[in-house]
Amino acid sequence: MNKDRRKELREQYKTRKVVGGIYRIVNGENGRFYLQSTDDMQATRNWFGTFHVFESCSLPPLQGDWKQYGAQVFSLEELDHLEKGSEQTREEFQMDLKTLLEMWDEKLPKENRY
Repeated sequence: MNKDRRKELREQYKTRKVVGGIYRIVNGENGRFYLQSTDDMQATRNWFGTFHVFESCSLPPLQGDWKQYGAQVFSLEELDHLEKGSEQTREEFQMDLKTLLEMWDEKLPKENRY
């Protein structure tokens, strides 16, 4: 790869639209779920996809049910999205996501949580 192409790709990466959000991983067999926020929804989708490819889960709260029911009963649900502002720092963006997570935490039933 030549120097100009590398520079172009680096610039594209720096100016890409960053989308975070709130998601939950749901056990379709018993309805339990794991609620979380992410500052990169695409990376989270990719990360969750690896759980299915390797049929193993690195999240301790889910591991028991993952072994009992198998990967096929789990799904990733994106509940809300938030685009990072062009002038917003990563820390500011994460604070906004934390607030959004708290709002979702209040909305969803506590009894079905991992």
